[in-house]
Amino acid sequence: QVHLVESGGGFVQAGASLRLSCAASGKIFSIAGMRWYRQAPGKHRELVAVISSSGRMRYGDSVMGRFTISRDNAKNTVLLQMNSLKPEDTAVYYCNYEAVVLGDNYWGQGTQVTVSS
Repeated sequence: QVHLVESGGGFVQAGASLRLSCAASGKIFSIAGMRWYRQAPGKHRELVAVISSSGRMRYGDSVMGRFTISRDNAKNTVLLQMNSLKPEDTAVYYCNYEAVVLGDNYWGQGTQVTVSS
């Protein structure tokens, strides 16, 4: 079992920055691919950013150039730095842990990000 706890969400104005954090516990963190997803009301869950176990990063088109994902294996933490926030970034942001070699996939409880115009 992996326990994921997201933090750092909040209410900000357009153009502001936020940094989300996801702390993992329970299993080996360094072997997992970590992802951030988001889901806005009435919309499907959207992949925001991915960082592999080797540190390779990939981003959704809507956040490219504004968001940065990183990981600290010593702290079992993945971060999402969000800059130049837009109202359309408003959503619940979820952390996802996937360790393919273990067949594991876990989700956090989500953290709300609200961006006002």
